[in-house]
Amino acid sequence: MDISLQIKSLLSEAELYRSQGLFPEAKEKYIAASAMIQKIHRLKNKESLLKAISLKVRSLEKKTEKVETGPASPELSEKGQNLIKNLFGENDLQKAVALARFGQFERAIVELTALLKDDVYRVDAGKNIIRCKMAIASVEDAIDQYNQWFAGDLFSANQLEAIRTYLQSVLDQKGIDTPLPIPVGERDEIDGQADSGGIEFSMPEPEEEILDITSIGITFTNGVQKGKMVEFDVNFQSGDMLSLIISKKDRGLIEDLENGEKLEDIQFYSPIAMFKGTATIANKTQIDAGPKQGDFCLDLKVTST
Repeated sequence: MDISLQIKSLLSEAELYRSQGLFPEAKEKYIAASAMIQKIHRLKNKESLLKAISLKVRSLEKKTEKVETGPASPELSEKGQNLIKNLFGENDLQKAVALARFGQFERAIVELTALLKDDVYRVDAGKNIIRCKMAIASVEDAIDQYNQWFAGDLFSANQLEAIRTYLQSVLDQKGIDTPLPIPVGERDEIDGQADSGGIEFSMPEPEEEILDITSIGITFTNGVQKGKMVEFDVNFQSGDMLSLIISKKDRGLIEDLENGEKLEDIQFYSPIAMFKGTATIANKTQIDAGPKQGDFCLDLKVTST
């Protein structure tokens, strides 16, 4: 068999094993493919291929470590999950996001996936599925999910571009050099702008919905971090409600924060802008089940930007 076909076969087998949760077998195939690629001296994209495979292997190693050493943290009962939905969500999207905020990611993904059929919720559901993938698996799984949607026809070009813009900003912030494919309609628009000799800018129309927030910086006014700004990733978002998952080892950062407390001078980071504003602590809860058991969910309501 031609060596290029052998490499393609190994990579296909690795992807199949990975999708079925057979991480050691997938890793073995990736390493075998990497060894074969290293032997080809005149391969133009050799370095990028080896880098991509290396990222895949590292991702598999992290997943294997979670499976082998991760603490037992069972999902809440269906009754408990339904209670969370009813207490913290007013519509179907908010109820699904509430499940994710409290560590019930698998159920959240199921419900968010069902919402992809609804054009009203499709983009927000898609973004939150990406967030769930990053919370329970890896950034690589989030990228794979985007690529699946890119290859399908569920999303329109502008809907898919909204998701791409969000995920690409997260990748950039994490220093991951993985350009996501641009939807066809958006690519045509960019090419057309380039051909016209420049890009025209205009003031955006007022929006009722707040921008996507990928991370925030909180300047603490008391406690061990008084006077210092600490940055946190935004794990989930529903309109002006932001949810941060704070690791139990960092509980000292938020111990002095109380429900209803107003946080001034917050730095918000979005894919297209950086701005300051204020927020109120809506809820601070310790997660008692699921993959994030023991961690804290800090819900913030954005009050001004």
